[in-house]
Amino acid sequence: MSIHSVKRSHTHLAWDNSIPPVIRIKSGEEVSFSCLDASNGQITKESTVATISSLVFAQLDQVSGPVYVEGALPGDTLQVDVLAIEPAEWGWTGLIPGFGLLSDEFPEPALKIWTLDKEGGFAWFDEARGIKVPLNPFAGEMGVAPGKPGAFSTIPPYHTGGNLDTRQLTVGSTLFLPVEVEGALFSIGDGHAAQGDGEVCGTAIETPMDVKVRLTVRKDRPYTKTPHFQTLRPNSSNEEHYCTTGIDADIREATRSAVRNMINFLEAEFHMDRVAAYMLCSVAGDLRMHEVVDMPNYVIGICSQNPCCAVPQMQRRLRQSIYLIGFGTWAGLVAGLRQVDESWSQ
Repeated sequence: MSIHSVKRSHTHLAWDNSIPPVIRIKSGEEVSFSCLDASNGQITKESTVATISSLVFAQLDQVSGPVYVEGALPGDTLQVDVLAIEPAEWGWTGLIPGFGLLSDEFPEPALKIWTLDKEGGFAWFDEARGIKVPLNPFAGEMGVAPGKPGAFSTIPPYHTGGNLDTRQLTVGSTLFLPVEVEGALFSIGDGHAAQGDGEVCGTAIETPMDVKVRLTVRKDRPYTKTPHFQTLRPNSSNEEHYCTTGIDADIREATRSAVRNMINFLEAEFHMDRVAAYMLCSVAGDLRMHEVVDMPNYVIGICSQNPCCAVPQMQRRLRQSIYLIGFGTWAGLVAGLRQVDESWSQ
């Protein structure tokens, strides 16, 4: 089987079906991508917080590609099997003014440079306190070109993929994307060494990485209208977790409240700096929608392994799960559930 490669220099900064492909492959072939971090190389392991203030935002969240997959036509599905991921030896997490769930409460820039212990499978957050974050590398951006003409920013996600920032899309997972243009025109980027569900401060542990995927055209999935994915996840365990909740009639405000309450908890119980606590929520805290039916209020939670606990063991039995992604607020949730129903009826 042929294995193709896309170099780090083959990048673009918009989802645009007029961008010519850098390579053409047959359905079922493998491609290795060499990807820069989300800053497009503007942040290095020697950077300081001053680098955050000088970032050129127009250069952020570039993706590598696009790749033309022979046989892919509008109405098809592109199956993306994630085969291998190799992050760099370092990463970064930043607070960018005006960006993030609580940007109004954290107006000043901040930057943390991480050293990644790939052999040990973790990165130290605070070695003196014994707080470390398990590594779970994945590509935050995976998508295909939209059918509509024009250049679309790589910052938001779309129904054709893009900046999904979904930490379950790691090695062993399979992503399904709706094809809207001939050849699909697949691209990938935004390497993350670790991230909590929600990426609440706006950044994860951002890192350059090499990713290998297999791209296969599927003609038997007409119900794929937004990204679907199939992944392996750990079974539930006896590890202690701590959750804070937010309750509000507005989902976003409930989410903000949950994160704010976790920051308050970490500050009070562990004497953690609020900026550090916000970063920890982004790289290790998982947002959860606990209930959405007891109107008018929603219950949103953020859960994290208790900072007192050791890093969870990385070797666990795995089971298969299927996820579907809906965009928006309530309408997005309903759309995702509707697709579950449609997929079961096929």
